Amino acid sequence: MSLIGFLLIGLIAGFLAGRVMKGEGFGLIGNLIVGVVGAFLGGSLLGFMGVNFAGQFGAFITAFIGAVVLLWIISLIKK
Repeated sequence: MSLIGFLLIGLIAGFLAGRVMKGEGFGLIGNLIVGVVGAFLGGSLLGFMGVNFAGQFGAFITAFIGAVVLLWIISLIKK
């Protein structure tokens, strides 16, 4: 997957993760950044557990899971 495609998927995943994690978002720009970082985090976490999703939809699922986990971790730290 190209870098541009990876970034776009991360941006969309961050936006949706901000919507799912009600009250835990950082605004539009913050959630988009969290999505890109979450894409890397999700790829690392799921790869560590031996889970691989193929294709662009799989990359989106991975990025979304990573963004939700990252938002959850940040919300724990903020408390």
